[in-house]
This record gives sequence, C-alpha cells and structure tokens, in this order.
Amino acid sequence: MTSRLVPTIRLLCRSDRSTTGLLVLGTMTLRCSLGRSGRRFCKREGDGASPRGIWKLRRLFYRADRIFPPLSGLRGLVLRPRDGWCETVGDRNYNRLVSIPYATSHETMMRSDHLYDIVIELSHNERPRVQGLGSAVFLHLRRPDGGPTAGCIAVSLSDMRKLLRVIGPSGRIVI
Repeated sequence: MTSRLVPTIRLLCRSDRSTTGLLVLGTMTLRCSLGRSGRRFCKREGDGASPRGIWKLRRLFYRADRIFPPLSGLRGLVLRPRDGWCETVGDRNYNRLVSIPYATSHETMMRSDHLYDIVIELSHNERPRVQGLGSAVFLHLRRPDGGPTAGCIAVSLSDMRKLLRVIGPSGRIVI
C-alpha cells in the first residue's frame, strides 16, 4: 500500500445518460461502467441509475475463496455464503446487509459471476435511509464486456487493485 492516500475519486462522463466513464484519482485515470440508465440526482429503487452525489467509501468486502485479501487503506471483510443485501422497499432492513435466506427480496453478495469478488459499499441512502431511494449501490468489478451495471460503478479487477492501493477510510467518490 502506498503511504499517500487519495481522498476523492471523481467520475467523468459525457452526459448523465452515459453508461461508461472515467474515474480520476490524483494522476490515475480508470475506465468504468455506470448504471444502465446513466446517473441521476433522484435515484429510485430499480431505476438502473447510478446516484449523483458525493458518497463515502464504507466497507470493503471480498471473496476469500477467489482472491487474496486486497491491499488497501480500507479494512477488508470476507464475504460469507449467508451475506445478502435487502432491496425490499418497506422492509426494516432495506439497504442493509442481511443474512440469507431472507424472507424478502435481496441480492446475494457471493455471486456466481465475479462482479462482487471485490465490493466497496458506498454511503448512498444511508443516513437518513429512505425507503425506495435505492439500495445496494456499490463500487464493484466490471463485466468482461464492459456493459452497464444496475446502478453501481464498476471497474476491472486490475483497476480495482490500483484504486484500492490509494484509498482509505476517509475516501469518497463523486458521481
């Protein structure tokens, strides 16, 4: 890990409808994917948009069965088979990590693909947590074809490793 941590990641894209962009961290520029609906200030559950705003980088999760602990200023937490993320509007655990099986709609964190092999939780819709304004907004790994996400920001594994080396607990992303 480098001794100099970059506090802010900035997203650059052509328009609010773009599904690809660039993440800029100091002198580093990384290609990224955005939500299939681009980015919006008024994010809603299921709209496919990446939420515009300034978000803190919260928790770093990783698949210990697939990769070594990532080098980062963020503390890494191992994903477990029972980890899920509640996306049911009206549920008391909406937009929170839950244990699965879970009674309502949720996302499985240990996916069969590699998108969540490394995941950084963003502070979107955290405090206050408002039902219906979007859940499970992460910075995670990009699909091999570089296609859009369901509302997250995604980078390649090699770019994620570069990013992790220069971010820490005071880090944030500007979408």
